[in-house]
Formats: sequence, structure tokens, C-alpha cells
Amino acid sequence: MTTVLPETPVAVAGRSTVVLRRFVRDPGALAGAVVLVLLFLLAFVGPYVTPWSYSHIDYTALRAGPSADHWWGTNRIGQDVFAQTVRGLQKSLVIGLSVAVLSTGLASLVGACAGYFGGWADRALMFFVDLLLVFPSFLVIAVVSPRLRSSGWLVLVGLLALFGWMITARVVRSMTLSLKEREFVRAARYMGVGPLRIIWRHVLPNVASFLIIDATIQVGGAVMSETALSYFGFGVQPPDVSLGTLIASGTGAAVTYPWMFFFAAGLLVVFVLAVNLVGDGLRDALDPTSRKGTVR
Repeated sequence: MTTVLPETPVAVAGRSTVVLRRFVRDPGALAGAVVLVLLFLLAFVGPYVTPWSYSHIDYTALRAGPSADHWWGTNRIGQDVFAQTVRGLQKSLVIGLSVAVLSTGLASLVGACAGYFGGWADRALMFFVDLLLVFPSFLVIAVVSPRLRSSGWLVLVGLLALFGWMITARVVRSMTLSLKEREFVRAARYMGVGPLRIIWRHVLPNVASFLIIDATIQVGGAVMSETALSYFGFGVQPPDVSLGTLIASGTGAAVTYPWMFFFAAGLLVVFVLAVNLVGDGLRDALDPTSRKGTVR
């Protein structure tokens, strides 16, 4: 008599596990993620490992080169470049993350509501989106932000978020128009589930992959926008610093005193490249049709 052995059950990996495996198997995305973690550690741990504050002035070391006392040298008035750079990186990262969260959240809400409700709500919301797209955002922020300097950098975050969500909202609206005709959305509607609950429970989770990728890219875009505004004097204001203000103050000394410019500029370039690598990796990991990083 032949003995039939029971089959060993095969564990099926969940979607989050598959996405994580695909992401980790992408060397570019993994390198970008590691660099981002190191940059965040540098920004938020760096101020505690140096004896100098970003606002402290050492009158005995003006434009001094990197040394044991000042690891990355000093600027023209004797401020420690390392302390200033990690403070500027910290400020730029906080602004970038805040803008990405606000703009992505606003885009998902407006786009989903416009696509789901349709009719006059869709027309009104899309008219508002098109109206904001017409405005020259950089010029508007440059005009408004100096008049609100007393409110600090939070005003800059609000202005950047206000002009950074429209394209994403249009994409979410198009995805919602397709999702609202799916069977599970119709079933929820026939069961009497409210529209806002349907949007929250059924529509937004199905566009979450796109929103995660968009938020990742928004961080890099927001940091670049903040840097450009601060470079021209419309962003973070003294005595606080950001990567933009440091690059602006060190541009004139880029050849003669390179440490005043290249540390801040280099960190900005590395950060933007790392964000782009992570964004590409997330896109490939979340896209089931992508052959890159396929889990075998």
C-alpha cells in the first residue's frame, strides 16, 4: 500500500512583503534609501556631536579651513560650517517632508472628491485647480513670503504646499473616475455606505501606491524649491539657515574658500539623487508589471 504524504502548505507572501523584497533587490533604490537614512542621521544627530552651535561665532577663526576644532572650517564671520550645514540640512528636510505631506494629502482629497462626486463638484474643483496652475507660483511666493516673515518658515511650507498639489490632484481624479465604476465600490454604494467613507476606505487605498511615489518625489522637489527661494532671499530668513541660504552665502567664495560652498551644495545634490533613486525603486516595486526587481 502506498502512503500518501500530506502536502506541505506553501506560504504566500503578502503584498507588503513582495513590495519590500522587490525594493531591496533594486541596488539603486537600496543605496538611495541608505543615503537618505544617513542624511537624516547627520541632520538630526549632527548638532549633538559638535561643540559649536550654528549661531555661535568664533572670532579667532575667520574663514579658517577644516581643522580639528572646526571640522568643515568656518565662514567669513567665524561660524562653524559643519554646525551651520547640519542645521541647514535639518531645516530643508523638515520643510521638504512637511510640504510633501500637506500637498499629497490635499491632492488626494481634492482629486478623489472631484472624481467620485462628478458634476458641479468636479467642475468647481477642477476650475480651482486650473486657476492655481495659471499662477506663477515662484513669483507669488517671492512676493508674499517677505511680507509674512514674522510668521517664520511655516508660512513658506504653506505656500509651497499650496502650489505643489494640482498635477497630482488631476491624476488622482482620473484614477478615481475608473475606480468608482469597479464592483467593490458599487457594492459599497448599494449597501448604503456614505460617499466620504467610500473614498476613505475604498478609493484612496487603491491609489496609495501612486501617492507614496508622488510624496517621495515631492520631498525632493520641495527641498529644491525651498533652496531656490532661500538662495534669492525669499525663503528661510536669518538668523536661521537652510541649504539655500548657505549656498547663497558661499557662492562668492566657491573658488577661494570652497568649504563654505561645496559642503552644502554637495549635500543638496546627494539628497536629490537619493530621493530620485528611492522614488524609482518604489515605482518599480509597487508596479506588478515591472520586470525590475522581480521576486523569484
